[in-house]
Amino acid sequence: MTVHFIGAGPGAPDLITLRGRDLIAACPVCLYAGSLVPAALLAHCPLGARIVNTAPLSLDEIMAEISAAHAMGQDVARLHSGDLSVWSAMGEQLRRLRALNIPFDVTPGVPSFAAAAAVLQSELTLPGLAQSVVLTRTSGRASAMPEGETLENFARTGATLAIHLSVHVLADVVARLLPFYGADCPVAVVFRASWPDQQVVRATLSTLDPAIGVGERTALILVGQALGATAFDESRLYAGDYDRRYRPVGTDPRFPE
Repeated sequence: MTVHFIGAGPGAPDLITLRGRDLIAACPVCLYAGSLVPAALLAHCPLGARIVNTAPLSLDEIMAEISAAHAMGQDVARLHSGDLSVWSAMGEQLRRLRALNIPFDVTPGVPSFAAAAAVLQSELTLPGLAQSVVLTRTSGRASAMPEGETLENFARTGATLAIHLSVHVLADVVARLLPFYGADCPVAVVFRASWPDQQVVRATLSTLDPAIGVGERTALILVGQALGATAFDESRLYAGDYDRRYRPVGTDPRFPE
């Protein structure tokens, strides 16, 4: 018996890995975060599978479902939205599974920031503008931010910021970033990226209307000069005179054929 933690992707039901889809189809028990995971993914469950929406359950109740499946020797598909490496509450579940000696594995998923960037048709790391992406959030009731992980500290780097779970305090986010990025810095708010009802608002830090974010906590805020930029350096990667392993150039290449 194994508990398969599966990143269910950002919303569109076809943005799941083949491995994730096949694991769902092979598991007689499926636990899914119903508030964020699209119901269409449940169509991959086998006939007669026990399907449990964990949105209203406590951690103890979720572990009770897993323990019951373990006692029966039944594999479990545990679906979380996006990718499991950030803000998934997977860590606390894994800690309990280790204590119970219940086997598990993890299958990654498409993260929400990647889906939002795709909607915007933007590369978030453009040469000369930004070479780092910071995934962060503001403090909330569920999890406080560590002392050093502030928007101001991240903004000082000039990196592209992908700010999660914070659109309900959009006015505060803008006010804190303005001194570092400037009034003309591009910003985009992407609501429910890849879902049929997705919405995109593009603006600058000085023109963004903070009222758009009221009540839409799952929207993502992207801030940085790389958003939609056209004036940026070209990477040396594809330059004709750039000597690289797969395209030796010159009379004395670093990696001769």
